[in-house]
Amino acid sequence: MHSIPIADITQGFQPDDFPTVRIGEELIPAESIAREMQQHPGASLEEAWEAAARSLVVRHLMQRRAAELALDNEADEQAQLASLLDRELQIEPPDEATCRRYHQQNPERFTSSPLVAARHILLAAAPDDITTRDQQRDLGLALLQQLQTAPDTFDELALRHSACESRLQGGQLGQISKGQTVAEFEQQVFNLPEGLHSQLIESRYGYHLVIIDQHVNGELLPYEAVAERIKNYLSEKATRTAIHDYLHRLAEQAEVTGITLN
Repeated sequence: MHSIPIADITQGFQPDDFPTVRIGEELIPAESIAREMQQHPGASLEEAWEAAARSLVVRHLMQRRAAELALDNEADEQAQLASLLDRELQIEPPDEATCRRYHQQNPERFTSSPLVAARHILLAAAPDDITTRDQQRDLGLALLQQLQTAPDTFDELALRHSACESRLQGGQLGQISKGQTVAEFEQQVFNLPEGLHSQLIESRYGYHLVIIDQHVNGELLPYEAVAERIKNYLSEKATRTAIHDYLHRLAEQAEVTGITLN
């Protein structure tokens, strides 16, 4: 997504195309919002305008509050705002009981990826090569029939026919986790029972004959292994919530109009 050039902004709409933004009686000039839009790329002028107006309002609100608390002697604006938040927000880090409860209530977030140990024979064909794909499908069906009567020939057939380097190891792919293979292959192998699959699996690379050797289910990681991760996540979440609520209070007290801070 690209920033909208300032020329496009000033030519794309008139100041009255958007609501007038005020903090109490103080007007946020449309020209200031237009300049700020350069820092807030959006898919449309409306989206960029909202982000820019919101950013300016937040900055003004925090600068006002910093001045009220005599915290505006910081030379750096970011340091000034950081000092303001440190003073205004009292955020307690999550205790161990809270972290353990989160671990217990969200097991899906802390479960290791399931694995599948598989072997395959890849009969390669480009996606747009219909003739070769038809030929490879016919070959695959013939090999599948042979394997159903003589499964111990898989290594030999892999070495002879597979276009994958795994043919040198009898088609062994090792233990696969989700995301390591193409979607159309993965969606099937993780749901197959152990043993020779009775059908060909089609992918963008061609056709696969597959043997599932083992499924390894994902396991819930012990709390101790993820405790720091949980603590950091809950701390960051609490900080975001506190800042969000704080800014909304400032906006209500200052009677901001023309833009919401959602």
